[in-house]
Amino acid sequence: MVVAQVIPDVHAGEHVGDVPVGVAEVHQVGAVEAMGDALAGSGTGKPLVIASGTLMLALGGISGRAGTEADFVPSGPRIDTENAVIAMAERGVRSSAVRLPPLVHSDLDHHGFTPALIGFARAKGYSGYPGDGANRWPAGHTLDAARLFRLALEKAPAGSRLHAVGDEGIPLREIAAAIARNLDVPTKSVPAEEVPDYFQFLATFIGLDNLTSSARTRELLGWEPAHPGLSPTPTQATTSPDLYGGSGVRDPGFCR
Repeated sequence: MVVAQVIPDVHAGEHVGDVPVGVAEVHQVGAVEAMGDALAGSGTGKPLVIASGTLMLALGGISGRAGTEADFVPSGPRIDTENAVIAMAERGVRSSAVRLPPLVHSDLDHHGFTPALIGFARAKGYSGYPGDGANRWPAGHTLDAARLFRLALEKAPAGSRLHAVGDEGIPLREIAAAIARNLDVPTKSVPAEEVPDYFQFLATFIGLDNLTSSARTRELLGWEPAHPGLSPTPTQATTSPDLYGGSGVRDPGFCR
């Protein structure tokens, strides 16, 4: 069974090998524990994969260095679900958690943080970043994340935490600048007192520094990002066809 947020090439009712796939978004401990109970009672090695997030590492105080797959936070919203799933490894469930970066991007991403930032810039008439914009967010392509979910289902060892990260950390001011170029609006620092109004539901997270490594994931599963990064270089950041244009910047009807 797979429990995931974004798996565009795997659908409920299909099979990966001889494994039936169910797709859902689940962040409640009770729900995943019920799934774990069923899997633990059906034989050894049954897979359970959930979606988690890298931002919770920063919320847990990991900053100033790259967060790794070995890092975890003892408790908290969503964190408790991840920890419960990882603990199922002790009961014979081949459990794993795929941590998604805050910037999952592609033309399939219509509701994530990337189009939200684009929408804020459209609404305000400028592309904003918090403070000096030096804090970093990791990024990953939707299809690379999907492939990692599939690999986790097929062969991740029990109790694995995995990072679907292509770009380890892009300064928020660079993200804002790329959005500004594509929307033809100015870039501007957002003062602390205006952060809640500008960034809305992202206000709690926008100032976090979330540099994140995926080295262990790549070594463990042989996973490598195969699709364009969000901001590999300043030149590619403005010309990559899937970058902010693919996430909605060049579509005037998207993310208004």
